[in-house]
Amino acid sequence: MDWAQILVIILAVVLAIFLILGIVLAVLLIRISRQIKSVTNSAQRTVNQIEHTVAGISRLTSPLLVVQTLKNFMKRKGRKREQ
Repeated sequence: MDWAQILVIILAVVLAIFLILGIVLAVLLIRISRQIKSVTNSAQRTVNQIEHTVAGISRLTSPLLVVQTLKNFMKRKGRKREQ
């Protein structure tokens, strides 16, 4: 056997190994990207729910804040009249 043929066989084996490793790596990357997509979708749903909750609380607290401010204002006016 000639050295050139041995070198071709060695290179073919190394190329086959790298090809198999590349395919396995591609499959693993696809799985990881699907998991990342699932996690980001879950996080997005959670953020949306928190956003709706905060919006609801802010709609409730705005009128309560106005009422509290008016109540304090009226108490101050009442104290000034009594003095």
